[in-house]
Amino acid sequence: MDFLNYFANVDWSEILEATNDTMVMLGASLIFTVLLGLPLGVLLFICGPRQLFENKGLYALLAFCVNVLRSLPFIILLIVLIPVTVLITGTSLGVAGAIPPLVIGTTPFFARLVETALREVDRGIIEATQSMGATPRQIIMNALLPEALPGIIAAITVTAITLVSYTAMAGVVGAGGLGDLAIRFGYQRFQTDVMIVTVVILVVLVQVLQTIGDKLVVHFSRK
Repeated sequence: MDFLNYFANVDWSEILEATNDTMVMLGASLIFTVLLGLPLGVLLFICGPRQLFENKGLYALLAFCVNVLRSLPFIILLIVLIPVTVLITGTSLGVAGAIPPLVIGTTPFFARLVETALREVDRGIIEATQSMGATPRQIIMNALLPEALPGIIAAITVTAITLVSYTAMAGVVGAGGLGDLAIRFGYQRFQTDVMIVTVVILVVLVQVLQTIGDKLVVHFSRK
């Protein structure tokens, strides 16, 4: 009974709804981040120094844009992108209002991780496929990406965990989810029990994502 009394302020239906909102934000944002960040990461790599399509001007431009977006704290990015979010989704609130800034905030981060994973691929593999007359598309699809797959999966895992913390921060601008619940009840109303429950759920979510990611990396690793 004492245990239940300690969590007297917790509305478990609201906790469930907030957890669902967080999962929707995480899932949708991660999908769009991978769809946009993977090609951007590949482009950064192939345009880089001593690569397939070395282009110093394009690489410098892409690197500059990526670095600018990565340098902005996410909470500031949330506020700056409110007009863009409203233009895209029609609202800056709720789950829908959180997804555009989440995607814009994590895509450059993920793209850099993809570029790093591709740089780890043995250059001899690229040269071997080139010597066999493979086209650039075949080199990318049949050599680079398969060889870098464990690194890309690890990058997706790190990005997913980053998104969990970003979804919590998005609660500051009324995005919903566990972060919003923690701010409205745990912080503004000093309901420590609500704060503890939301923190525990977020920690469990991160642990689950990391475990799944680690197992997939091991499974797809050829080493």
